[in-house]
Amino acid sequence: MSERDELFDEANGCLALGELDEAAALYRRCVELDPGFFDGWHALGMTLLKLGQVKEAIGCGLQAVTLQPNDLLAWTSLSQMYVRDGNIPEAEAAKGNARILSLGGKVDRSQ
Repeated sequence: MSERDELFDEANGCLALGELDEAAALYRRCVELDPGFFDGWHALGMTLLKLGQVKEAIGCGLQAVTLQPNDLLAWTSLSQMYVRDGNIPEAEAAKGNARILSLGGKVDRSQ
């Protein structure tokens, strides 16, 4: 198992125990080791959202949808992040992409 995967497992354990600060630090380390690690970005974003660090969570959410533009959960999570930030137009746009995916479509991020 790679260092990244070991850290990710440890972070998931911290998250399960409600140790959000520790989980965030470990997820952050995962994406430092592997900036292309979708699961790490997504988990870090959701953990930061739970911690109330909404702006940084949105940045992680955007990174996740950039890495995997056709991931339904990533778009749904990003929409939740924008709602928490009070940015309803962006929340609706992200929700729209999630809906496209839920209906079997694809998201075009080339624009």
